Amino acid sequence: QVQLVESGGGLVQAGGSLRLSCAASTRTFDLYGMAWFRQAKGQERTLVAHIMWNNGITYYTDSVKGRFTISRDNAEFTAYLQMNSVRPDDAAVYFCAARTNFGAIADESSYAYWGQGTQVTVSS
Repeated sequence: QVQLVESGGGLVQAGGSLRLSCAASTRTFDLYGMAWFRQAKGQERTLVAHIMWNNGITYYTDSVKGRFTISRDNAEFTAYLQMNSVRPDDAAVYFCAARTNFGAIADESSYAYWGQGTQVTVSS
């Protein structure tokens, strides 16, 4: 059974940095891309960033462009989200997800596997 194990969440001061990691427990599936979604309290879960696994092409939602960087380690089957210049409105539970088909990257049904979520809290 495939598991995505997240780490790196926690408390960060506004303006600070945090790095999230997401490691797949097995490599026995076709991986098209990995993404980070987030869900703030009382809000819907939304796409933050996506990376194509074969060529590294990235996508970012507008609010994090220039501040967050998604990357991957092919050998380790791990994705990262480097969060810089963190703002209070970045506070949320962050979920990584593995996309296993050619579906739309913002469509949650494109993702077969999800991490358990990691809390990011921002102090101002």
